[in-house]
Amino acid sequence: MSPDEADSQDYDVAEQMSRARQIVYDRLAVTARSRADLEQALAKKHVPAEVARAILDKFEDAGLVDDAEFARSWVQSRQRSKGLSSRVLAMELRRKGVDEEIAREALDELDPAVELEAAHRLVQTKLRSMSALDDTTKIRRLTGLLARKGYSPQIAFDVVRQELGAEPAPLESL
Repeated sequence: MSPDEADSQDYDVAEQMSRARQIVYDRLAVTARSRADLEQALAKKHVPAEVARAILDKFEDAGLVDDAEFARSWVQSRQRSKGLSSRVLAMELRRKGVDEEIAREALDELDPAVELEAAHRLVQTKLRSMSALDDTTKIRRLTGLLARKGYSPQIAFDVVRQELGAEPAPLESL
C-alpha cells in the first residue's frame, strides 16, 4: 500500500468516525437511548461495525450512553405516564436491546403499590366517560384496558371491582 492510499484510508476512517459521532449526538439530543438502539441507528446509516463500536465505547466511557440509567428512566417515565405494568415494561426494554439483568434491576426498583395505584388511576380516568354504560360492559372494557397495559387478570378484576364499588362475586363455574 502506498503512502497516499494509507492517508486516504486514515481520512475515510476519520470521516466515518466523525459521521458516526454526529449521528449519535443527534439521536441523544432528542432523548436518551440504549446502546443497542444507537448501534441499530448507526448500522442503518451504513457505519462500519468497528467504527460504531469505537464511537459507542467513547460515549459510554464519557457517561453519555448508559443502559442502566436509560432503563431506570424509561421504566419510571412509562410507568408514570402510561400506567404500564412491569411485564409490558420488560418487553419494551427487551425491544430496546437492554440486557435482561439491567432490565430486571430497573424493574425491581418499581414499587408494586405504585403500579397498583397506576391501575386505579387508569380505571378512574376511563370511568368518567362510561357513565351511560351498564356494569357488565364497564367491567369488560375496563379489564380489557388493564390487560392491554399488561396487568394480570386477577389484578384487573380486583381493581375494577374496587372502583365500581362491587363486592367480589363468587365463582359459580368451579
